Amino acid sequence: MNDKMKLEIAEELGLLEKVNKSGWKSLTAKESGRIGGILARRKKKGAS
Repeated sequence: MNDKMKLEIAEELGLLEKVNKSGWKSLTAKESGRIGGILARRKKKGAS
């Protein structure tokens, strides 16, 4: 589930092509943090 959500968020942020081409390690700390923050918010929202 987390991987699917991460891919959806990456697509929304326009980073999916970069991830598909070079992997998750190619993302900057800022990009990774953005994905993580959105993921955490969505998980929290879904839990309530």
